[in-house]
Amino acid sequence: MTPTAGSTTLNGMPDAHQKTAIVLTNGLFDTVFAKTTHGLVRGPSRYRILGVIDAEHAGKDAGHLLDGQHRDIPIFADVSSLLAASETRPDVCVVGVATIGGVLPPAIYDALVEAANHGMSLVNGLHRLLNDDPELRRITEAHGSQIIDIRKPKPTCELTFWSGEVLAQPALRIPVIGTDCAIGKRTTTAQLRKACHESGIKAEMVFTGQTGWLQGFDHGFIFDATPNDFVSGELERAILECQRATDPDVILIEGQAALRNPSGPCGSELLISGAASGVILQHAPGRKYFEDYDELGLEIPPIAEEIELIRLLGSEVWAVTLNDHEMEDSSLEATRADLEAELGIPVLHPLKGGMPQLVDIVREQLGKRRGAETTS
Repeated sequence: MTPTAGSTTLNGMPDAHQKTAIVLTNGLFDTVFAKTTHGLVRGPSRYRILGVIDAEHAGKDAGHLLDGQHRDIPIFADVSSLLAASETRPDVCVVGVATIGGVLPPAIYDALVEAANHGMSLVNGLHRLLNDDPELRRITEAHGSQIIDIRKPKPTCELTFWSGEVLAQPALRIPVIGTDCAIGKRTTTAQLRKACHESGIKAEMVFTGQTGWLQGFDHGFIFDATPNDFVSGELERAILECQRATDPDVILIEGQAALRNPSGPCGSELLISGAASGVILQHAPGRKYFEDYDELGLEIPPIAEEIELIRLLGSEVWAVTLNDHEMEDSSLEATRADLEAELGIPVLHPLKGGMPQLVDIVREQLGKRRGAETTS
């Protein structure tokens, strides 16, 4: 079997001029740690994905394994197996996992060495920087290839401080934040952007994590690689650049972590410094504890409390979007209906038929904004 490209560019079309890539998950594909790979498999992608390396699932299609949609992205046991089957030489090897603390798993390190020895450039979004590894540097330099560490912090002289200019920008600014980590915020953001475009709404996305960059979005920054004093300014810079470059109706802002996740509480910057017009709140009703903190008994607060907290921070939740993690399909609709009745706002599953309703909510809010501008 010859691997072919299953990923697309931001316009939804394959690009023959894209660099080709393989993606490493090495046993983690079916876990939340592979959310970077999941984003590239669903698309869009900066690179044309030739295959995924994961011995646990070799022989399967990555798309079918992810969500039942065949995407012609095969999974191979190791790098050598992919190279033996492929007529196309991969340009790039991507670390496709986001581990706790940015630790580089040994199996992925070994695969990186093999890929580098075959002349591939290495792209890494973990906190552990590959450029700090003498062996990987030696190999890539010998082959004339690159190491791209997405999370390498910028020098502070290149960072911006918040100015307040964002307050005067005309586009609706809608952060998609969540009640926990690894809950689908970026997926909902990217899919809503696509659905808005298809419905005639000019929507763009500001990314805040490594996967957004890997998916090819033009505007954003890496939230957790930015010194705290400059997070608000870098967020504002990305919003302003997006506004000036694309003149959108809507700017969707990818959230990170959660307002009350004790391992990394964040999100208030998106609401306050980003001058949010309204919020989409992603929630996993089947998840009781914050991700990876079951043993500490750290429960996710009730969603009604989160909505009230967002109100106190100056924003309004326009819709709740659901992640069905640890839920059966048979109970999802009942849970959705119960939450909608309890909260009094739309609750929907964006990947299971709810996206058109979410687009309608955005369109309605745009209408309100334009009506207010007309009468003011």
